[in-house]
Amino acid sequence: MTKTLRNKPPIWFWVVGVIALIWNGLGVDGYLGQAYNTERYQSSFSPEELEMAANAPSWTTAVFAIAVFAGVIGALGLLLRKKWATLFWAISLIAVIMQMGYAFVNKQVSNLWMTIMIIVFAFLFLWISRKSQAKGWIS
Repeated sequence: MTKTLRNKPPIWFWVVGVIALIWNGLGVDGYLGQAYNTERYQSSFSPEELEMAANAPSWTTAVFAIAVFAGVIGALGLLLRKKWATLFWAISLIAVIMQMGYAFVNKQVSNLWMTIMIIVFAFLFLWISRKSQAKGWIS
């Protein structure tokens, strides 16, 4: 037996879902560039920034991966209108806070606005997912 959703989400729901998927897809690309130390990744940062990233504890790379992959799964869940999207957005947010918290504490923030935007988006995507669940747009 399948459950039919009665509440049709507004257009902005779909726009946000696509933006979330693109945003986190870019995060996955950034993670893979860092993890595989690609030429494009190396050319995007100064030698000092590359050295800081190389000397960071391995758990920061792990939470980076968790943040972006959970974000992609959360975005797909949102677009598929599944309530488990909220769980993945929560996991992504926790990982973002851990990663950015480490960067702030250790003064490794090279672009403050981008760091703030990453945190805000993580909160926003979780909030939208919870709101969507409350409105019956996802279940």
